[in-house]
Amino acid sequence: MSTETTTSVQEIITGRITKVLESFSHLNSADFLDSVKSYIESREEITLQEASQQAILRALDELGMEDNRPDWTFVASALYSEQLYEEAAQNRGYDPKQKYGSLYDLVTLLVGQGIYHTNILTDYTQEEMNQLESFIVPERDNDFTYIGLLTLAERYLAKFNKKTTCELPQERFMIIAMALMRLEEKSKRISLVKEAYEVLSKRYMTVATPTFSNAGKSYGQLSSCFIDTVGDDLRCIYDSNSDLADLSKNGGGIGVYLGHIRSRGSDIKGFPGVSQGVLPWMKQLNNTAVSVDQLGQRQGAIAVYLDIWHQDIFTFLDAKLNNGDERKRTHDLFMGVTLPDIFMEAVEARDSWYTFDPHTIRKELGFSLEDFYDEEEGSGSFRNHYAIAVEAAENGQFGEKGLLWDKVEAIEVFKRIMISQLETGSPFMFYRDEVNRKNANKHKGMIYCSNLCTEITQNQSVTVVEEVKTEDGKIIITKNPGDFVVCNLSSINLGAVYKANPDNFYQALEKLINIQVRMLDNVIDLNDLPVYQAKITNGNYRAIGLGTFGWAHLLALKGIMWDSKEAVELADELYEHIAFYTIKASKELAKEKGAYPYFEGSEFNTGMYFERRSYTGENAIPSLLDWETLSAEVQEEGIRNGYLMAVAPNASTSIVAGSSASIDPIFRKFYSEEKKTYKIPVTAPDLNEQTTWFYPSAYVVDQHQSIKQNARRQRHIDQAISFNFYVPNDVRASELLSLHLDAWKEKLKTTYYVRSTSQEVIEDCESCHS
Repeated sequence: MSTETTTSVQEIITGRITKVLESFSHLNSADFLDSVKSYIESREEITLQEASQQAILRALDELGMEDNRPDWTFVASALYSEQLYEEAAQNRGYDPKQKYGSLYDLVTLLVGQGIYHTNILTDYTQEEMNQLESFIVPERDNDFTYIGLLTLAERYLAKFNKKTTCELPQERFMIIAMALMRLEEKSKRISLVKEAYEVLSKRYMTVATPTFSNAGKSYGQLSSCFIDTVGDDLRCIYDSNSDLADLSKNGGGIGVYLGHIRSRGSDIKGFPGVSQGVLPWMKQLNNTAVSVDQLGQRQGAIAVYLDIWHQDIFTFLDAKLNNGDERKRTHDLFMGVTLPDIFMEAVEARDSWYTFDPHTIRKELGFSLEDFYDEEEGSGSFRNHYAIAVEAAENGQFGEKGLLWDKVEAIEVFKRIMISQLETGSPFMFYRDEVNRKNANKHKGMIYCSNLCTEITQNQSVTVVEEVKTEDGKIIITKNPGDFVVCNLSSINLGAVYKANPDNFYQALEKLINIQVRMLDNVIDLNDLPVYQAKITNGNYRAIGLGTFGWAHLLALKGIMWDSKEAVELADELYEHIAFYTIKASKELAKEKGAYPYFEGSEFNTGMYFERRSYTGENAIPSLLDWETLSAEVQEEGIRNGYLMAVAPNASTSIVAGSSASIDPIFRKFYSEEKKTYKIPVTAPDLNEQTTWFYPSAYVVDQHQSIKQNARRQRHIDQAISFNFYVPNDVRASELLSLHLDAWKEKLKTTYYVRSTSQEVIEDCESCHS
């Protein structure tokens, strides 16, 4: 931007500020305006952009004042919007007074630059794009907080060379809507695009970060997270690493189950003691996470999971610690442990625990211990096979104690878990028996672990190379594809929907979820995944993960204290409604487009899904919702999606949406987001004299009360929930243990980070943010 005279810049900025402040007549704006003028006058030369940035920073300084502090974020945001309009108009060649230029011209320009995919231009006519342009509402830019608009502009808007402003906020929402609806029937496509644009632009919902960033573009994929299951052979391990590198390159968050792999000291091809266990393969994945970054935006994000009975569990639990032998550390991986009920029982009872080499169990006993779970509480296949393994070990069938098996105190294992959690935030906890008992698709497999952010629980299995042959001078590799988990996420903005519809909240949710499920389902067909077995799995289960954020925001708006019975009851009621509307929407979509291929034999098909959650049957809990009819209709008509709901962390997209993250309490009512050259003050959403009393800090709320909320919520979520514990750095080991035992007893499927006040920063999985 060229340098202007000080006088002309002052006139433009003064006019811009005056116009913006017309909507904020209650603010003391005179001092602010004088401050900006004084700064401009003090400069011999100044660009319009520099003056605009200075006005924004001074508005943010006002945000730190005691009176009316939340409103100054909207002043800063409005000034930033004007700056974006100016830049976009200059770069695209239209009058900045229009704010938004031609949608068709934008699409043509960015297709020509290789930024947008050509199918946007070929699937929509110029006439249709002109019609869609008429639906765009520039005034909705005024609803962004400054940090929300800045995050949107920096991370999601399409730019020339990743730097030059081109696409504007409402255009990003419209392009997402167009991209996700482009394969719909043309007779209703424009109407569906408009519906999708409405809910996106009002920020009643957000799509996941990969969809938000990549929809309509010529690169990247749309799914949020993936889970691979690694087999116990060299070919499978290296093939898996290659697949994960491809997914990481395209922006996916990844979970990896390592429990099939033999432990250190196991035999290979009959040669005893030569296996190095899981650690070398973890280090290989660690290098992949670092070297194959996500389109240059951030390094790869990979979580590895191991069973608590695996002989390498202690090495695994120490792998992320900051002290010790660096050759045994994988600092760039995230960690998770899979826990059967019988282990938690042993911890509580202070009993012994046995660890084993999975390969030795397979060889000596003829079964894989990891392939079982307890079908009922207190009894089942896992504990039966675990008992067989214990007996074999004690009888000397596995050799000397301490090599391929060991006997330890369960509480000592758990202490190692807690030490790592307080130092690094992980391992995450995966309660495998409860997960598999509630799996609606157990007729097609089982679930070994979760994903990077602990909210995805879907069937998994190993991909195996069956045959390698040559034909006509070519090498042909035949694989038996396993279930390679894919999930497609989006989330309801609870605070925004309630604020706009306080008297008909649930009706508004039902309308929103109808369009949201269709958008999510379309991601499955639109996605161009680089791993073929992931494509196959995606098509077989058609898994989606509809979630929420803004729970703390909603409680504050409704005037409900976090540590209250009322909050627990609301969690139960609200998520029951969300579940009902989601299942109903997927059922209606199945009538239109067909049920998912694995529907027959599923618990949706048999009706057991509804009985297990006490919606129907003899143990049904009284409800205002007609679950009996919905269950009967699903059994008869089918359902479109084999997995439906998952509550992700939502950290980035909740900032864009101006709400609180996921189902978490807020950290602080007022804080600063640090940038390279300055800090951005931020307040809790809709902070005012009424709501301030209902925004407790995450570190002062009763964590057991949070567990109660989440237990009620989990009953209605078919997958899982990214659920954090917030503890002080001097938390007693007994109290942290009590939280874990409480979470397990309350039938939570997973827990995410243990966030301690001693941890300066915990990196989130942005890939899984929805």
